[in-house]
Amino acid sequence: MSIMSYTGGTVVAMAGDECVCIASDLRIGEQMTTIATDEKKVHKVSDKVYVGLAGFQSDAKTMLEKILFRKNLYELRENRKVRPQILSEMISNLCYQHRFGSYFTEPLVAGLDDQNKPYICCMDTIGCVSAPRDFVAIGTGQEYLLGVCENFWQENMKPEELFEATAQSILSCLERDAASGWGAVVYTITKDKVNVSTIKSRMD
Repeated sequence: MSIMSYTGGTVVAMAGDECVCIASDLRIGEQMTTIATDEKKVHKVSDKVYVGLAGFQSDAKTMLEKILFRKNLYELRENRKVRPQILSEMISNLCYQHRFGSYFTEPLVAGLDDQNKPYICCMDTIGCVSAPRDFVAIGTGQEYLLGVCENFWQENMKPEELFEATAQSILSCLERDAASGWGAVVYTITKDKVNVSTIKSRMD
């Protein structure tokens, strides 16, 4: 088994009309053995910027600490909130600095910029950024998600439609990926607020 899939886990993000959804499962395991069913893989970095970390969870925790340190330093120096585009560049640089001994985690960034324009991106272990306009997915369920997301995603979806599309996509993935599951949590980021919803899935 690959070290990238050792602890399992899946994260997906979709962009809509002045809104973004990011969702992850709740399982953490040791190969096919489930260790916990309340693992947080999506983390708040700023008011409207979230980062998802999939892969080897020990490295994900280490990377999260480094991301928050760099984000705090940026906001102190610049005296402004970090935008998702800036955060993605910071994380990409962090990954590339460790390219000869990389962290075994794939970061995903989702959020709204100053004009409430959605931004989503994911990257590999050495920081190569992929920033499409529709959806991104990382983790062991990535191959199951992409086809489903293509079916559900439409342009200019409102928050309620985007939440439904994201929730159905992650649930469909969890039905097929044995390394992810035990429920999911969906963050719907709009210009006014962030809604957090926990949804049930198969528990086996």
